[in-house]
Amino acid sequence: MQSKAKILLIYTGGTIGMSKDFETGALVAFNFGQLLQHVPELKLLECDIETVSFEKPIDSSNMNPEILGSLAATIEKNYTQFDGFVVLHGSDTMAYTASALSFMFENLSKPVILTGSQLPIGDLRTDAKENLITAIQVASLRENGRSIVQEVCLYFEYKLYRGNRTTKVNAEHFQAFNSPNYPCLVESGVHLKTNLSLLLKADFEQKLHVQYTLDTNVVILKLFPGISEVVLAAMLSIKNLKGIVLETYGSGNAPTEEWFLSLIQKAISDGLHVINVTQCSAGSVMMGQYETSTELKNCGVISGKDITTEAAITKLMYLLGQDHTKADFKLIFEKSLRGELTE
Repeated sequence: MQSKAKILLIYTGGTIGMSKDFETGALVAFNFGQLLQHVPELKLLECDIETVSFEKPIDSSNMNPEILGSLAATIEKNYTQFDGFVVLHGSDTMAYTASALSFMFENLSKPVILTGSQLPIGDLRTDAKENLITAIQVASLRENGRSIVQEVCLYFEYKLYRGNRTTKVNAEHFQAFNSPNYPCLVESGVHLKTNLSLLLKADFEQKLHVQYTLDTNVVILKLFPGISEVVLAAMLSIKNLKGIVLETYGSGNAPTEEWFLSLIQKAISDGLHVINVTQCSAGSVMMGQYETSTELKNCGVISGKDITTEAAITKLMYLLGQDHTKADFKLIFEKSLRGELTE
């Protein structure tokens, strides 16, 4: 008989950790040490839960690499003592954090599940309880003494997604997230339906390694009809810029005007890494399918394939934190490291 799974619940901030003061109507953070008083249903779960909270919980809009490092360090410090981790996080930048953590945690073999809510946990119609309870339940799933989920995930509104495949799509609906190019890993209904064939499989011979260095000398540029030479030139000449995620049209298409291509070509020749991702909510970059993307391919632009913008920018920061040659960088970026793109 398996012993109970031990889950560490980490509160970073966000709506899920708030409760309403019914006298003033104001939202206040509640004491996570008293979590069972707010969610007594947790006692029914077949796991032992411990909680830890950021000393100063943050609004997720203030997430940055330093805070990401603190979160990663908390997990690394407790990695051997717990079977899984549930991170409570504001929804606005949750997809970015999930993507970044997926790259930072090398050789991960336990679940790290991010969740949050659109309404506070004390609200009458809250989605917080279901998200919290099921995220913990999924993190507790084990077989033969090992976690079934062995990657960074995001759970929201009855679905568990691969974290680096997610994007926030709605600021008001409970179904706030989507995974446009990869199916959900677990679906919650009367029973939990786990799609085992879709899950990443860990190499248990390898020890967890956390890369804390994320290079922030990067930028995202969304193309639009009418973008000018002056604007593009200014973006590409930013001091110390090392990488740019270029959000192009359709399957990776961009203007074929000479000034546009020459600026991109010069930037790449000068050592800048240019990543091509699609502006479309779903689908993949396929450079060379049309004339308007063939020139980008010839310039040496890196194909993001079907990666999300959130995963592209965090993968870029992660790889820039390592020492790669220009040729190796392109090869590695276009390869799936944590299931973030389809090869």
